[in-house]
Amino acid sequence: MSHKQQQSYKKLPTEAMDNPAMSNSSSGSGSHVDVATSDRLPPTNSSQQLVSSSDSDSIEERPLRGAVDGIDTVPATMVRFSNVGRSQWFTVTVLCFVNLINYMDRFTIAGVLSDIQKDFEIADDAAGLLQTAFVIFYMVFAPLFGYLGDRHSRPWIMAVGVALWSTTTLLGSFMPNYGWFITFRALVGIGEASYSTIAPTIISDMFVNDMRSKMLALFYFAIPVGSGFGYIIGSKTATLANNWRWALRVTPILGIAAVLLILLIKDPERGASEGSHNMETTSYKDDLKGLVKNRSFMLSTCGFTCVAFVTGALAWWGPSYIHLGMSMQPGNEDLQVDDVAFKFGAITMVAGLLGVPLGSFLSQFLHKRYPSADPAICAFGLLLSAPLLTGACLITNHSTAGTYILIFFGQLALNLNWAIVADILLYVVVPNRRSTAEAFQILISHAFGDAGSPYLVGAISEAIKKQLVGNAREDNRLVSLALTAVNETSQLLSNGTERAIINLRDDTSEYSNKIKFEGLQYALFSTTFVEVLGGIFFLLTACYIIKDKTAAVRAVAAHHLRATSPSHNKNDVESIDSDSLVICTDIALRVRK
Repeated sequence: MSHKQQQSYKKLPTEAMDNPAMSNSSSGSGSHVDVATSDRLPPTNSSQQLVSSSDSDSIEERPLRGAVDGIDTVPATMVRFSNVGRSQWFTVTVLCFVNLINYMDRFTIAGVLSDIQKDFEIADDAAGLLQTAFVIFYMVFAPLFGYLGDRHSRPWIMAVGVALWSTTTLLGSFMPNYGWFITFRALVGIGEASYSTIAPTIISDMFVNDMRSKMLALFYFAIPVGSGFGYIIGSKTATLANNWRWALRVTPILGIAAVLLILLIKDPERGASEGSHNMETTSYKDDLKGLVKNRSFMLSTCGFTCVAFVTGALAWWGPSYIHLGMSMQPGNEDLQVDDVAFKFGAITMVAGLLGVPLGSFLSQFLHKRYPSADPAICAFGLLLSAPLLTGACLITNHSTAGTYILIFFGQLALNLNWAIVADILLYVVVPNRRSTAEAFQILISHAFGDAGSPYLVGAISEAIKKQLVGNAREDNRLVSLALTAVNETSQLLSNGTERAIINLRDDTSEYSNKIKFEGLQYALFSTTFVEVLGGIFFLLTACYIIKDKTAAVRAVAAHHLRATSPSHNKNDVESIDSDSLVICTDIALRVRK
């Protein structure tokens, strides 16, 4: 940076600093420049004259609001909930509400899956295909909405999407056969892709740092809570109406209200929370190339894909599997699947209410000491969840209390990931391609995650059940041969053995509950391997997270310096370390032109 340029920052007029962001938070008078202490900066000539030695707070932790002589400045970067404005609270509340009913709709079917199988007379693989068809359309259309979300009005795109999935969900409940029903379930995925791709980027454009993490925690805790409500509302509505189709007619009513609320929210400027006003969009090809080269983004996406695989499989098959296992326990022969779905949904809700905020809290607490803590927490959650959920699968037919306890803690550990993974994406990707990044992550995580896991588990279950029945029938044939040999020896023995064979044939001519249970049990063991693999991906992410986050900060700050001081060239920007660059940028935004 030239000496002339340094002087332009050094001689900042105090009267130009009427933005409270540049004043001490306890003063509020705006009478002095409130920036990071010089000991936060490395001893470089490019930045030492840009700071005041009287302050000990980081520029990242200051509220920024208002304007400087008519020039728009960086919006509020709030660190306390009390500093969040009504408009921001309204936006976050609406987004959380829509996310809640979004996942309610997605997992209502899981709560009545057994009834659907009986009605349409379909096996496990066809039942799993219902969720797979939904997720395939969801992930295929996500890149389209990501492209639109980086370039057009996000509230309107979300409103159209929510209206679409509400309509298709309602129409699907009237379909008389499996073919039409799965068609409308697939169309639901198109509508949901519009919302899930765009909503997190709106939060990222209103908040940064710890406040962004907290708001994302509020947003993502709606996923397990909404999923739990889906099980509960699905099972209880079907029971009260004595028809599973009524379970699908609850969320469309809430969807109409959601559309109206979405149209009332304001679309913040992209990158506004970091001050990247009017940051130029790049071509879609450049966006994809930049994302592929971002190792933290790619590795965390692979880890999140494993989370999606496990979540999709357990959410879809969990109630059915638990019901099969527990009904084998003495005294539980009359256990109803809706009772199991209700309890499973309640456990999912509580695990989400505790797990998602806990992950966000651990991130904020540990990040100050360990900058790469975020992916490490995600890895810990997956590696802890794997043995807990495996243990639950093993004891389902022996211990009811033990099963529910292990499922609770397994889901609690798994839920540590949601808000953190979203936060990682937002701080390692520059603002003008975040919707594209969200869409890309949705595409990858669902394509190799929960798009295939319900069907894959169902297909594995069917294959294992056929093998188990084949083995049982072979045993039956050997016993028949033995019966023929001893038949003339003892009539008593003959009668007893024939009775045993008849029972065996009855047990294997159709799939018994025992065979159904064992088939699903072996199939669900695949999730253990996937969880361990996801933990490895997150541990690898920790190796690159600091470098990629710094690169994103540098890109945003470089945009500021080029916009406010055109005399800066690329070498000037790249010669400044990232912390100094952020400070230079915020000061430059407040200089009179």
